[in-house]
Amino acid sequence: MIDVLLLLTVAGVTYYVAGEGAWGAATTAISTILAGLIAMNFFEPICDSMLGTNSYWQGRLDVIVLVGLFAAGVSGLRFAADYVSPTYIGVHRMVHEGVRWGGGLIAGYVTMAFLLTALHTAPLPREFLGFKSERDNLFSTFSPDKQWLGFTQYVSEKVCRSYPPRIFDGPRFAVGDTAVITNDVWPSFPIRYATRRERGGGGQVASAAVPVQVKQVAPSKQSGPAF
Repeated sequence: MIDVLLLLTVAGVTYYVAGEGAWGAATTAISTILAGLIAMNFFEPICDSMLGTNSYWQGRLDVIVLVGLFAAGVSGLRFAADYVSPTYIGVHRMVHEGVRWGGGLIAGYVTMAFLLTALHTAPLPREFLGFKSERDNLFSTFSPDKQWLGFTQYVSEKVCRSYPPRIFDGPRFAVGDTAVITNDVWPSFPIRYATRRERGGGGQVASAAVPVQVKQVAPSKQSGPAF
């Protein structure tokens, strides 16, 4: 069931956005990506700052804030683009068709991947309508939610690096002084929210935003090759 809903989301958004022409589809695709990144990086800090909210809303704030930021971001960025360039830019017909359908498909796929990711945070059962955190939720072949989570983490870690570093879904765990560490970032978004849904969909999920100092120790010269 979830597979069909995801496919319908892509088709619907693609058709709607393509109807805006090449310029509208291009700006909508870019706005969708930027709004999604902004929403993903800010929804957990916002929800963490609202811990005083009663218990009924604590388990529902994540999905409300996440989707709300996304919707506001897409609308705001599109409005800004229309304000800066209120007229369409004329292009060759073949370019027009390619850009409008290509932009529509990008916007549709990103929207679908974002909404699928948002389902992780919803106060629903651990598994519903065929949705499983461990499953490739698009016809058991593609994982749009995990692709979007990986893209968001890569952008926050590599492209938009901040000081002090704040990696989306990138908690760092302290380990023993003698450990040899090859990777100290351990993403946990799907399992954190799956655990909350399994417990009934209520309560706050601990934020993974604040890094913990990790001491990395290089392997000794006498050690054998790593496999």
